Amino acid sequence: MEEALERQGDISLIEGIVARDRSALEQAFTDFSGAVKTVAWKVLRNETLAEDVVQEVFVTLWSHPERYDPSRGALRTFLLTVAHRRAVDIVRSEQARSKREEVPPDPMPTSIEDEVWSLAVGDQVRSALQQLADGEREAIALAYLHGMTYVEVANRLGAPEGTVKSRIRSG
Repeated sequence: MEEALERQGDISLIEGIVARDRSALEQAFTDFSGAVKTVAWKVLRNETLAEDVVQEVFVTLWSHPERYDPSRGALRTFLLTVAHRRAVDIVRSEQARSKREEVPPDPMPTSIEDEVWSLAVGDQVRSALQQLADGEREAIALAYLHGMTYVEVANRLGAPEGTVKSRIRSG
């Protein structure tokens, strides 16, 4: 009986969200945001990232309420699953970013040919860098020539990390 009432409540919330009724979204947020944040925090161990996951889960619910299928389970279970998946995606993304940033520097040349080759390549790199826009050149120089991470480059340049990443990629 209690499960049937819960299911009916979930269906009416989703119907309200589909009808773009903000009060239905607010009610879903009130009912489930605490549990969503708890799941995200347990995976991420970071308050700010957990709050970001909560926001993303409810924006997704508002944008795509049709993704919830009441025949497959409770709305709470659906939202917790979405939160867990998003939190795991964030962890994987951070691990991949850390791995990319831990690339060891090339070893020093060991022969005269290697040294000449390195100098020639260095000249080509400097020439290519001079052809880039100032923002791209600065970001690339700090990241690759000075061994800074994206976060360190962003802090040094006073720019958002995403902007720094975009400048490096486009350069």
